[in-house]
Amino acid sequence: MFISEAYAQVAGGGSGGGLMGLLPFVLIFVVFYFLLIRPQQKRAKEHKAMVMNLKRGDKVVTSGGIVAKVSKVVDDNEVDVEIAKDVKVRVIRSTISQVQAKQKPANDDKK
Repeated sequence: MFISEAYAQVAGGGSGGGLMGLLPFVLIFVVFYFLLIRPQQKRAKEHKAMVMNLKRGDKVVTSGGIVAKVSKVVDDNEVDVEIAKDVKVRVIRSTISQVQAKQKPANDDKK
């Protein structure tokens, strides 16, 4: 009348079970690193180098889609750009999304 319940046990005791349980998480992290994190860091580094190498006369595109020409580099954070004839706007360097055409610096033409 009294039947005891049977509980399943793992065969062999499984001393490496903890390490094998973490293996999928480690593999997922490695895949995320090589497919997502590393390329994003590389892209950010390239963008930073591009923005820091802006010079007067470069044709740029802002993140808002405005095509402009760099008229003056104010400081490390700001650049004056000309969006139309005699229309200059000061923008933050990080909002420049790409440089379309690099120009020679203006002082090189006088040589």
